[in-house]
Formats: sequence, C-alpha cells, structure tokens
Amino acid sequence: MKKLLLFAGTTEGRTLSESLSAAGIRHTICVATAYGEIVLKAHPLVEIHQGRMNQEQIAALIATENTSEEGYAAVVDATHPFAQDVTRNIKAAVEGGNIPYFRLQRNCAILQEHKGMERFTYFETNEACAKALEQTEGNILLTTGSKELSKYCVSAQVKQRLYVRVLPSVESLSLCMEQGIRGKQIIAMQGPFTMEMNEAILRQYHISHLVTKESGVSGGYLEKLEAAQRTGVHMFVIGCPTQEQGYSLEEVCSRLEKICGKKILNRAMENQTIQVQEITNQEISTQEISNQKICGKKLEIILAGIGMGHADSMTAEVQSAVRSADILLGAERMLENIHTKASAKIHPYYRAEQILPYLETVQERIQSPKNRKIVILFSGDSGFYSGCQSLYTALAAEVQENRLDASIHILPGISSVAYLASCVGESYHDAAIYSIHGKKLCNLVRRIQNHTKTFLLTSGVRDINWLGKQLTDAGMAKCGIVVGYQLSYEDQQIREYTPAACSGLSKEGLYTCLVKNPYAGARRLTHGISDEAFVRDKSKIPMTKEEVRAVSICKLRLRDRAVVYDIGSGTGSVAVEIASLSDDIQVYAVEQKKEAVSLIEENKEKFCLQNLSVIEATAPEGLSALPTATHAFIGGSGGRLKEILTVLQQINPNMRVVINAVSMETICEIREILATYPIKNEEIVQLQANRVRPVGNYHLMQSENPVWICAFEFRNCRKITDAS
Repeated sequence: MKKLLLFAGTTEGRTLSESLSAAGIRHTICVATAYGEIVLKAHPLVEIHQGRMNQEQIAALIATENTSEEGYAAVVDATHPFAQDVTRNIKAAVEGGNIPYFRLQRNCAILQEHKGMERFTYFETNEACAKALEQTEGNILLTTGSKELSKYCVSAQVKQRLYVRVLPSVESLSLCMEQGIRGKQIIAMQGPFTMEMNEAILRQYHISHLVTKESGVSGGYLEKLEAAQRTGVHMFVIGCPTQEQGYSLEEVCSRLEKICGKKILNRAMENQTIQVQEITNQEISTQEISNQKICGKKLEIILAGIGMGHADSMTAEVQSAVRSADILLGAERMLENIHTKASAKIHPYYRAEQILPYLETVQERIQSPKNRKIVILFSGDSGFYSGCQSLYTALAAEVQENRLDASIHILPGISSVAYLASCVGESYHDAAIYSIHGKKLCNLVRRIQNHTKTFLLTSGVRDINWLGKQLTDAGMAKCGIVVGYQLSYEDQQIREYTPAACSGLSKEGLYTCLVKNPYAGARRLTHGISDEAFVRDKSKIPMTKEEVRAVSICKLRLRDRAVVYDIGSGTGSVAVEIASLSDDIQVYAVEQKKEAVSLIEENKEKFCLQNLSVIEATAPEGLSALPTATHAFIGGSGGRLKEILTVLQQINPNMRVVINAVSMETICEIREILATYPIKNEEIVQLQANRVRPVGNYHLMQSENPVWICAFEFRNCRKITDAS
C-alpha cells in the first residue's frame, strides 16, 4: 500500500501523524529543524525527513519515492499559517502531478472578536509592529519566534527591551546570538504554555508589551491573551496571513480515509466532544454531558493531600480515593502506611519528569474502555506550600496537547501547621507562616521580630538547628520554639525549646515549629533609622545623614522585588534603609574602600539583613557581574560619574537613578552630563537640614552641609554612547 507525505511543524501536524499511526498508515513527516524531529513521537510506521527544502528538493523527494511500489498516495501540508513560502514550494512541487494535495488550515476566526479590545493593537506585518514598538516604553516579550527576530532588532532601543521566547534549539539560540540578544533576554522553552505560565513570565520580567502572532487556538493565542488581560499588558498582534482555501483536520482525515481505505480517528477531537448524534430518544442535561466526558477518559488522575503522612490524618474523601486507586504514586515515606486494594500498583514517583512518561506508558497499554484511577500523593495540604500545583500545570498541558487522555482533580488535605496549632491550642489566622523547606528564607529573623507567632515548615532537624542559632545570634534567646516532631505518627512529640536548645537537637525526622516572640514589635512602615543606630568608627567613613537619606530614598520610588545598587556605599546607611523596607528587595552595596566594606558588613549583621549583599569593588567595573538593577543610588562616584551612568544605562535602559552631590564640581558635572543624556521624570532638590543641639542651658542651631539630590529615569530612545 502506498504511504502519505506529511509536512508538519505544527500541533495539527503532529496530531494528524498520531492519528495516521493509530490507523496503521505508513507516512513520511517532513520537519525543518532538528528540534522539530525531537518533539515527534517515534513510531515504526513513521519515517522522518529533517531539513528545509526548496521546490526542486520537494519534487525530487516525491519523484524518488514514487519510483517504488510504496510511493506517496497524497501530500498533506500542515505547516504553520505564517510559513507561506514553504506552502508555495510544496504546492508548486506537487502541481502537474497525479498526487492529491491537501492544505490543513488552522482556523483563526474565533480570534476576530478580540481586535476591538483595549490594550490591543493589530498589525499586518512584523515590520509595522516593530516600528510601533519604538514609540513605547517598558519591557517587551516577543513570542513570534527566532526567524522574525531580526525585524525587531533594527531599532537599538527596542532591542534592549526585548525578552525573546524561543524554542530550546541550537538554531533558535544561534539566531538570538547573531542579533546580539544577551543570555538574560532569552527564554528558551518548549510549549505549550498555559495561561498561568504566561502570566508568571509577564510578571517575572516586568513585561509591558506582549508581541504574538495571531496563531489560533492551538497555537496558544488565547492563553497569551488571558495572561495579558490579567496583568494589564498591551497586546501587539501580527495578523494571520491570508490563506488559500484549505481543509480542517476533520476534513483532511475524511479525505485520507477514502484514499487509504482505513478509518482514521481524529485524536484531537475523539475525547473532547460527545457524539450526541449516537444518542437517540434521550434528553441529556449539560451536567450529564460533562460527566460523560469525564467517564470517557482513559485516565482519572487525582492529586491528593494526605495531611502529615499517617493514614489517620487523611480526610475521608482522600481515603476513599486511595482505597479505590488502580495506581498509587508518591514519595516512599508517603506510601509506607497507605492501604489500597490488592490489585493496585504502587510506585515511588513524585516528580513530574518521572510521572509524565509513566502515565503515557500506562495510557498506551490500556486496551479496554475501562478507566484507570491514578492517585498521586502529596504531604500536607495540596494548596499549601505543595508541589501539587506545578504537577497539575504539567498534567494540564499534556491533556491540552492530547498526549494524555485524562481528567484531573485535586483533593485538599490537613496541613501540618493546622495540625500543630490545634495540638497546642493556638490559632494561625493571625500568625506569620513561612516555609524554609529546602531554602533559607531571606531575613527570617527580622520577620520573626515583627510577629508574636510564626509557624515554619522545615526540611528536618538541620533547619531547626539553623533557626536556633539565628535567633541566639540575634539576641532573641527569650523566644520560645514549639517543635512538632513526626506529627500524627506514633512517635509524635510536641515540646517547647529555647533557641539555644534547638541548636543542639540531632534526631532526624519531620519537623514543624511555632516560634513565640513575646517581645515582638510592630513593623516599621517607613525608613528613618537614626544616624546613631549605625556602626561607625574613627576613620570618618562618610555617611549619608538621616534627612538626606529619607528624601533620596523617596525619590528612588522603590517597588516590591526591586534590585538596587548603592554605589559608593560608605557606611551602608542607604543600603541598610532600603533593605529594611521589604524582604523582597535585593540591595547590592558597592564600595571600594576595605574599611568601609567592613563597616557595611557590621551594619548588615546588626540589622539582620540577608537581602543586602556587600560588594568590594570599584564602580563601574564591579557592576558587570551583578544581577540587573531596577534602581541605583550614587552616593560617591570617585570622579567617574559619567562612566558609571554609561554602564547603568547599558545594564537597564529604564533604570531609576538618584545622585547625591555635595561639592560644586559634582553639581556642575551632573548638570553637564544630564544635558546630553536621554532622561525623563527629572527632579532636582537642594536640601539643607538644621539640627538643634543642646549647649548648656541653650539650644543652638547646627547646620549640615547642603546636598543636591538629582533623580531621573533613563529614557530608552538611543544608545548612551550617542551622548558623548
């Protein structure tokens, strides 16, 4: 029997190939890149041809194969709607021959309703979109692929703001490098991308504009649209090119059935719809149809929170699911005390990279219409510091891409925090709750200082030891630590220890604890640490005074998750003030003098700030190895202000900068430099503080040196080298 020739590279193409394989039809798949070959499922009936071909090469491939008895009976073009040159080559190569040609067309009609939305701009070409981006500000997420990248790199001010999401292939990464896209601008990932994943990327990279092709539902367009709406990001959409008349996936399958004489089931549709026409003389409600869809799935997957671990701590609903499971997955310790039916298979799989391949194998082996009920166990509550959500996202993506035929449900459990609180008669709605499981939480001591009750999830006894030492070193030895060991198990222990005693615990096991701090003080909401509170010495290391610090930090306009450079940090007073504002802010104090570096380290330790990093280096050279800053404070430039500003703009063309100047020379230099630099939102304040000092029976005014505070943001419209 003759075989089929399929040009793929899209979700529809891969789905059609799977349908042909299931029907026992031999076929050749042509993909352009090595990565396109990697994502295909291997099958004995499938031959893969990798590499780009022009019209003559396609014609030669067809002619060569058709000299044998197993030539091609038909050609299906399932390439991307935007790959118009490829489609023209395929059609021209087939034209004049006796082989039927079918264009599998992606339907984009559902997307037309979105064109009138707010924060939505539609373009006919990539070139027009790139031009429009020149008039914008803020970071850009480009999801049009690496082939179109060059069109967006023509403008340097657009290029510097790009974050490019491309396939993790050598070809894509090479194209990024050729266009001068830096590593931190590249997001190399394989889809499909859920709305949650898109939203996370938009928030992580502070995206203001999302550029996408009008790629249809199967191309992930709607997930991008919803993520953009949730985050307030502006959508820039490249319109789908006008396509020649084609066929839907169902229509292509129908026509190939007539050619091959075999029934081809559309695997993309067979488990997403109910064949209502087969149901006669019966009225079915929407809910009943939904239930039939679930029952028609090969796999029923339940993600279950089992509480602390002992079977008695599971909810009745979870116990019922476990007892009826055909397959039970989870970490070994979770499986030890679980009782299920005798025929159930039990495997110690708990990571997505173990579970997903296993589920595909299970699915392929199912011959009967009966479901397989798979229960995956998670400790504690499935929605509380749990790995459940990441696995749910991965499973949902597999279902969406038709690699898994499954329904997915989540069952909650009882968290160890709730259990410990009930054992000791404490509430937890008014407590701080953190996890130090697998990580050392930033500024944990400062967090505990501000709360009378703090619950902590831990990895084990080492975390309890570390906690005890941290509190002891911070002078918080009077705190009480209620330690819950092996909660819900037969060897459960709940005892209260001092921080010093916690440092000496050695028994391994599962620990959850409650830190009680009777001396907790209300968290300070503003900066304003007194000058006397900082560690200083006789070397007269300069320090930005309290009033100047207050105004300078206000002018920085800091936000959550800001990354700040304090350049010429001196005693570190500005860095300490900023790091104290939020545990989510990361501060880098850059100082070249060794004695000043030692002072900053002392002040960092005094104020318990783990989100403050001290960098002994000269600016701007010492900035190159640091994470990209959102803000910079320049308290001392060492006469290299222009060089520092040049590097800062190269690091982040949208950075907010505040400069303090005392000498007339620095003030004049600032005005001269900023007159030629592209900046916006400029503010210049001259500040002089007068303090009253008691002298005997009198109070006299003592004036501080006047300080100029210059604040601005770079305006990303041209390279900073143009300013020279």
